[in-house]
Amino acid sequence: MANDNTDKLAVLVDADNARPAIVDGLLAEVAKYGTAHVKRIYGDWTSPHLNGWKTALLEHSIQPIQQFAYTSGKNATDSAMIIDAMDLLYSERFDGFCIVSSDSDFTRLASRIREAGLVVYGFGELKTPKPFVSACDKFIYTEVLASTEDEDDAPTTPKTAKELRSDTKLLNNLRSAIKDASDESGWAALGGVGSILNKRNSDFDSRNYGYSKLSGLIHGIGLFDVEERQHGNAKHVYVRARAK
Repeated sequence: MANDNTDKLAVLVDADNARPAIVDGLLAEVAKYGTAHVKRIYGDWTSPHLNGWKTALLEHSIQPIQQFAYTSGKNATDSAMIIDAMDLLYSERFDGFCIVSSDSDFTRLASRIREAGLVVYGFGELKTPKPFVSACDKFIYTEVLASTEDEDDAPTTPKTAKELRSDTKLLNNLRSAIKDASDESGWAALGGVGSILNKRNSDFDSRNYGYSKLSGLIHGIGLFDVEERQHGNAKHVYVRARAK
């Protein structure tokens, strides 16, 4: 998966399925993966329920795209967003797309963009259907991006060791990734472990468990040995499964 901050990205936001509280965290997250050369948000801007977005659009130079709801529901907005995405794809000016929505209607769009060899970063709430999550190279849940001023969108608090150890899927994923990234002694570079986790689970993110980094999550579980090694001027973290 591409992870070059010089990548040219198109950011397309479904206003009906995203909250203004995420905008600062969203754009900061996008900046980790590249530069947002296009920032568009789609919705019926005559509708009062989108008023909260208007200040955010001005502050962050996000272009609002008007789409009237010709029928009940939001299908018109989705269609406009998909058509624009395909136009941008065919322009061959971008390295990847950021699709911000919790709507499964964008599953095929994400798959089509990836078929063209471009990277897709998805952003949506925890309720986002799994097919859309899996269709993206990387999926970030917006609950971890929201402003702390909005209690409904507050980032996840750190889970306790007991809670983490009871998460069988998490433990199995970590043990499998460590095993596959390890050397003959059983030690694995944490960076390699994280890369494997992201490739196997597009929505894996230590922040979903309340930890800003994977190393913090590993420490929080308390079932793995962790050590730092000096390589030149840099320190690297290594991890291995603790002997039972």
